[in-house]
Amino acid sequence: MAASRDSEAVRANRDSDVVRVGVLFSQTGPTAVIESTQLNGTVLAIEEINAAGGIDGRALEPVIHDPGSRPSRFSVLADRLLTEDGVNVIFGCYMSSTRKAVLPVVERRNGLLFYPTLYEGFEYSPNIIYTGAPPNQNSVQLADYLINEFGARFYLVGSDYIYAYESNRIMSDLIRERNGAVVAEKYVTLDARAGGFDAIIKDIKRTRPDVIFSTVVGKATTYFYRAYAEAGLEPDMMPIGSLTTSEAEVQDMGVAAACGHVTAAPYFQTIDTEVNRRFVKAYKARFGADKATNMCCEAAYFQVHLMANAMRKVGTDNTDVLRPALMGVEYGAPQGQVRIDPDNNHTYLWPRVGRVDDEGRFVMSRGALQAVKPDPYLVTHSLDDWNAKLATVGS
Repeated sequence: MAASRDSEAVRANRDSDVVRVGVLFSQTGPTAVIESTQLNGTVLAIEEINAAGGIDGRALEPVIHDPGSRPSRFSVLADRLLTEDGVNVIFGCYMSSTRKAVLPVVERRNGLLFYPTLYEGFEYSPNIIYTGAPPNQNSVQLADYLINEFGARFYLVGSDYIYAYESNRIMSDLIRERNGAVVAEKYVTLDARAGGFDAIIKDIKRTRPDVIFSTVVGKATTYFYRAYAEAGLEPDMMPIGSLTTSEAEVQDMGVAAACGHVTAAPYFQTIDTEVNRRFVKAYKARFGADKATNMCCEAAYFQVHLMANAMRKVGTDNTDVLRPALMGVEYGAPQGQVRIDPDNNHTYLWPRVGRVDDEGRFVMSRGALQAVKPDPYLVTHSLDDWNAKLATVGS
């Protein structure tokens, strides 16, 4: 049974002319590069909602904490938000380890966590709304593209935590489904620096796989791609394919290290629609002309609008009332129309595959013809089932 949270702060939130929401993204630590963009996306959406009159006249008031990329701090701060800060809804978390640290807190306190990051799937909580891609919305599409374009001998490199282990397990299944092979599977620490990839790069040069699949996250991504480039490896022949390398990491590592590599994601800044052009323009106007949007900040942005659309229906952020209102709620996101699936609390998204060009932009090679239903448990665990849902861009 969820613990009672009818504290003075909670009652004040319920009765005031503002709605306090928790924001829990790291501004310091190894994953601050990407999490700071999720914070930006959240703030931009809140400001847009407030500028349009709020939610039935009530403004959203963000309560922002910096967990410093540490799972233990995410847990402590989530509890503080729900018990002391008068919050029912939290927007936050990047790494799966931080989501798993917050999960028992929101279940115990009966809060709602909106989680805007791709992840390994195989999870459901009634207290979490998942707006990032599970494997059937990115891993399947990436595997299909890389195998068709480059070959089926994969070298797996990841950060030493749950997301990388589980994503590599799923990718291994997809590779073997196509009679491919995993040449090697290596892991580095979350705070790995340039020298931490020397042995891996040497082994890649020795084994000559067709593709490198990277589940490296945070600042270590920059060091890995730079080590690859400095070793003289050629992305035209043996690219790094990733689910986690976005425009934020490309900006951090530089175009020379990023050019030619591949990412699968529901969103890229280069999507050519009016909705996305408005989003990119607003983001750059708010945070700087040199700042790029990415899949994680876009999900962080649209999930606030999803929450607001649901809350307008019921007039409250009370978890037991808001949760059913969220099921099936839609929003015209920069990636396309998105919708929360009542079957599993995940979101219909638009899978795409992009490759970095010589200006540091993702040029889309494939894109979904329709939003793909989330399948976090990979009940349909087949590459072929998704081929019909992908189109070659420009064909």
